[in-house]
Amino acid sequence: MKTIAVIIAIIIAFSLTLYPSAYAEPSVEIIMEKTTYSYCEKLFYTINVSEITGNPAIIHIRDETGKGSSAIPIPITDLQNPVPSRVAFEKEIFPLGKYFIDVEYEGVQTTAEFELVDSNKPCIPELIKPIMANWLSGNISDGFLIDAFQKYVDSQIIDIPFEINETNVYDITIPEWVKNVGYWWIEGVISDDDFGQAVNYLIEKNIIKNTSQAENEL
Repeated sequence: MKTIAVIIAIIIAFSLTLYPSAYAEPSVEIIMEKTTYSYCEKLFYTINVSEITGNPAIIHIRDETGKGSSAIPIPITDLQNPVPSRVAFEKEIFPLGKYFIDVEYEGVQTTAEFELVDSNKPCIPELIKPIMANWLSGNISDGFLIDAFQKYVDSQIIDIPFEINETNVYDITIPEWVKNVGYWWIEGVISDDDFGQAVNYLIEKNIIKNTSQAENEL
């Protein structure tokens, strides 16, 4: 009996060396693109796993006070899974300080952290994107788009040199070809700064103009 027990123990030990992954607990790791972000930037990190099981990873993002997001399932389709954020950090939504990313995958948990700092760099708020999309689709007029720029976009980025009101909002004209620039920005092909510079240049060159103001000047 003793000999049989020894043989069985040897077989089990040998099997474990041949098939370690069958008994090893899956591992999960968070690789941060960087550990310091500022307003206008988008969070980016990668979830690395040791095996693909078909189940998602569950993430929570929380601040120093413990306030955080609801559970977010992230599909795990590869050993390395990039997780880019669709929206940038905004002052109105995200307070400065440390944040933590908690990831759980197949019962294994890990945490990474990053810090949000203020670089004093203005950016175009996310709420402008649906307004831009409506303008590109022809659902709102040129004047309402420029009015949104004046109300919600920092003048350091887009400076509207004339007041928009109920009387002149329909007198603002933007050439149709300028929509290409709007598409590039909304798709992320050009940055907020590039888009702002383009709009400011078009206003300066009177390509985007207030026709009622031009008539008054005549």
